[in-house]
Amino acid sequence: MSSVTDADPADWRATARRRLTRARDFVDETDRSALAAVSIGSLALLAMLVGFLTMSPLTVVPFVAFVVAVGYGWLRHQALTAHAVTLAMTASTILILGLITVYIFLEAWPVFEYASVEVLGVSVPGLRLFTETLWSPVSEPIGYSLVPMIHGTVMVTVIATAVAGPLGVAAALFVSEIAPPTVRELVKPGIEILAGIPSIVYGFIGFTIISPWASDQFALNGQGTYLFVGMVVGLMALPTVVSVAEDALNSVPESMKSGSLALGTTDWQTMTTITFPAAFSGVSAAVLLGVGRAIGETMAATVMLRNSPALPEPLYNAFYGYETLTSLIAARYGTAHGLQFNALFAAGVVLFVTVLFLSVGSQLVEKRMRRELGGEE
Repeated sequence: MSSVTDADPADWRATARRRLTRARDFVDETDRSALAAVSIGSLALLAMLVGFLTMSPLTVVPFVAFVVAVGYGWLRHQALTAHAVTLAMTASTILILGLITVYIFLEAWPVFEYASVEVLGVSVPGLRLFTETLWSPVSEPIGYSLVPMIHGTVMVTVIATAVAGPLGVAAALFVSEIAPPTVRELVKPGIEILAGIPSIVYGFIGFTIISPWASDQFALNGQGTYLFVGMVVGLMALPTVVSVAEDALNSVPESMKSGSLALGTTDWQTMTTITFPAAFSGVSAAVLLGVGRAIGETMAATVMLRNSPALPEPLYNAFYGYETLTSLIAARYGTAHGLQFNALFAAGVVLFVTVLFLSVGSQLVEKRMRRELGGEE
């Protein structure tokens, strides 16, 4: 103790400076090494993207460089490399979404130009796609109207929502609030299994069982009706609605339910007056996500419908089924060319924009629920 106290202050200051210098040099060397690994990995990832877009056979070179840089960084600077890789993957996801958006709009633009109409001296691109009803890409008169397919998509979506909405919310209430733990453990895996069944299986069952039965029972000319396609699609969207709605119901604070029960209300009264109203925003988001699932369904509609672009008579007749936007793309993309090919991309643009608005709307509704229940500003 005395040796430390009696040491020359100049000596220990010099020692401290040397140690500080060595530490600074080590940190600088580490920072340079980490910066080099991150820089090489980022440049290699960018070169991979350019090579992929240009379909270059040399894309494997930056890929190998990226793997080597990430491997070295993971061994020497794991935390920094993990941050850099996750940031790069997030940026790549946003970039890929942007490229897909730009690509489908560019591919659809020729048919938008072809179907433009002047309104008050201003040319409105694509207006004829939504004001006419003729789809005739081969024979005269030529027309690329998306109105019949939009009508079919709306019919299927409305029916699917009428099936998935009430059933999904009721099932979510049962699983979240009523079912005993044993039943809940059995029901939840069953719902997840429903979500994992491929859509072509639903479509095949609908085509081989439901459609022939409906044709016989209702004396229809041929198979395929919006009513039964909507029911099948509604069953496909059901797991999405149940899962999201159940999460919303479970997010309601237990204190709200206990306080209601303490005031003498029954379990049913608590569910209908406290739990469900408090989680209404989240339940609405669940239904919106189910609607998005119904709009984007392809295989069930393609297999069960007639794939003939026409409008039923009258328009609300659900016992005839012609075509939806998704079935139009699935049935014709292999043989389409020229403006017909661009028209399929126009149908994709309509689907993309519709589902985008539904997804954003569901996120906003869910954010509102979290703000109301969590007290967030």
